[in-house]
Amino acid sequence: MRTVLVPLFEGFEEIEAITIIDVLRRAGVDVTTASLAAQTVIGAHAIAIIADKLLEQVDASQFDAIVLAGGAGTFRLREDSRITKILIAHAAANKLVAAICAAPSVLSAAGLLKDKRATSYPSVKDQMQVAEYLTIPVVVDGNVVTSRGAGTAMAFALKLAEILQGEAIANQLAIDMIV
Repeated sequence: MRTVLVPLFEGFEEIEAITIIDVLRRAGVDVTTASLAAQTVIGAHAIAIIADKLLEQVDASQFDAIVLAGGAGTFRLREDSRITKILIAHAAANKLVAAICAAPSVLSAAGLLKDKRATSYPSVKDQMQVAEYLTIPVVVDGNVVTSRGAGTAMAFALKLAEILQGEAIANQLAIDMIV
């Protein structure tokens, strides 16, 4: 079974995180949420989520992918050296790294987008060091997937499902969810 780590942090964008988790689990992916701090994490719109684990309780090297939601608290991901180490290790192992909204800026800060095409929430465009910045909903460049924001969360999650589980499963999910 494919495995994905979704770090949660205070101020994460709920619609992005929940869409990623839900769609990937429907696709048969084993998704683990891991909080940077406390087990209960409060999102950007005051919705509390209970993480499966704390980040220090997971061996990130055992996951096939790491997927970052964005939100007002994205700076917490950028400032957390554990996240940077995980991202760099995943990229070096040619594992999937993905981010939506403001979170592609975390990939950029880790030096993972210098030679990649990518997108992000428009307000963080100036924080991005990329080979080519695009304004389409989802960008796939090698093992890196980026997306624009809450409005593209479903397209992003379905693209991740396609990459991890195949086009047939992603297409069936889209039909089942009436996308």
